[in-house]
Amino acid sequence: MKRISILLLPIGLLLSCSNKQPKEQNKKENLLYDKAFEYREVEKFDSAFRYFNQAKDVFLSQKDTFGAGKCLVNMGIISTDKGDYFGGQEISLNAIKYFNKNDKGHYPYIHSNYNNLGIATFQLSDFNNALKFYDLAIRFSESPLDIRLYQNNKAKVYQQIKNYPEALKIYKQVQSGISKNQKEYARALTNIAKTKWLQNAKINPIPDFLKSLRIREKEADLWGLNSSYSHLSDYYMKKGSDSAVYYAKKMYVIAREVKSSGDQLEALQKLVKLSPLEESRHYFEIYQNLNDSVQTARNIAKNQFALIRYETEKNKADFLKAQEENMKKQNSIVIGYIGIGILIAFSIASYFWYRRRQKILKQEKEIEVKNTEIKYAKKVHDHVANRIYQVMDEIDNRPHMDKDEVAEKLDVIYHISRDLSYENTDTGYKPGFAKALSKMFSSYQSAEVNIAVNGNEEHIWEAVRETVKIEVFTILQELMTNMRKHSEADVVRLAFQHDNGRITVLYSDNGKGIQHFSPGNGLKNTETRIKSISGVITFDSKANQGLNVKFSFPI
Repeated sequence: MKRISILLLPIGLLLSCSNKQPKEQNKKENLLYDKAFEYREVEKFDSAFRYFNQAKDVFLSQKDTFGAGKCLVNMGIISTDKGDYFGGQEISLNAIKYFNKNDKGHYPYIHSNYNNLGIATFQLSDFNNALKFYDLAIRFSESPLDIRLYQNNKAKVYQQIKNYPEALKIYKQVQSGISKNQKEYARALTNIAKTKWLQNAKINPIPDFLKSLRIREKEADLWGLNSSYSHLSDYYMKKGSDSAVYYAKKMYVIAREVKSSGDQLEALQKLVKLSPLEESRHYFEIYQNLNDSVQTARNIAKNQFALIRYETEKNKADFLKAQEENMKKQNSIVIGYIGIGILIAFSIASYFWYRRRQKILKQEKEIEVKNTEIKYAKKVHDHVANRIYQVMDEIDNRPHMDKDEVAEKLDVIYHISRDLSYENTDTGYKPGFAKALSKMFSSYQSAEVNIAVNGNEEHIWEAVRETVKIEVFTILQELMTNMRKHSEADVVRLAFQHDNGRITVLYSDNGKGIQHFSPGNGLKNTETRIKSISGVITFDSKANQGLNVKFSFPI
């Protein structure tokens, strides 16, 4: 299996222990925190996430940053366990600042948080950073059991990137630290055997695989059995043996028993590949239905966790806004009473002040007019009169001067005269617009979304006005945002064409499209923007067939 164990049970027990500390150790009682643990213990993770989020705000209001950090650690683990790897990574990164690395009482939460970061980052295929996070988890761990767990996860990363010597080195180090824990011994044994086999296909790992399997059967280690059946099926698949189907079926049964949808999908993939045609069709149908359910559940979880955090922040903002408005009302009442007391005196003073002010304004206006006259007189003298005199003198000295040359010189004088009353700003076209677009496109790039761009060259933008560039940038940004938020696309293509005084932009993605095309505010704004630059735009979309957008505008 290509699966790094999160092992929420040991971590969960560890984190829940802090909930059972004597209450005199807490700054204040936080009932929301207790409620969050109750929901987590009965696996109602959406409710647990919501209460941890609310409890965090209570801790922060009590200036208890350690309590807030504990809430974030739990929220990050829940998000990662439910497949929201970006959300889990973001929350765990936010949790780091709430812990004191010089306080050993914080260590259990620090190393659990770094382990979660390692898992989420590994799932996002950022292997180098995953290794760094596991090293930090090991650094802050004091329990040999925890250290071996994180070393095992680290070795899995090396195995994934095919650095088998480093993976074997760590697995053997883990094995040497095991004393009487048979489950740990079996795990280390099978990991070492598989890594050796991956490194050298001529090595036979079956004796160690079977030895590990017997230990796990004796210990009733269902997760371990699941792993053993996967490794055995993989080995026999390479050998073309019917045993691969046998162990894949055993893995599927265990995976269903432990309710691991990911391992069920892995087992079904093996059975689809290895089974006869009719059975393969049957397994493929099961795989397809389960995969759809898993993806739907993960998407619901991601959206749900994001919505919980959004609603909490929104409620907090609404509360602060209501407080501010209430304070403003109270201040208004006080100011009103004060205003009544000084209104009469102010009115009398205002009358005399107004008359004096009018007199001052009149004087200032007269001075301003005089200054303006002086300014323009100086400009006429310096820029026009001198130039006219120069032309007159040149005509005198050159009686046969060509009329076109005279006209050209007079035209220069005309433009100088015009510029006296208008301030011309050379807007120029800022270089690097193609680079700015490319940078914007790359911010939407991820392990899940591939963006291909063709034809975005600097020279096609050279004649485009800055105001038009701004609108084009905004339109493309809206399309990219719409793609990330709604389409579930993993491939996006953009093409730029310059022909006959027009620029055409073609956008397409392979997302879920729009079943009943009724553009929201973002796409409506896109249509408005393209019209403002005399352009046209068309949308082509069908459900589950992606989205195609074409727009063009004159240069």
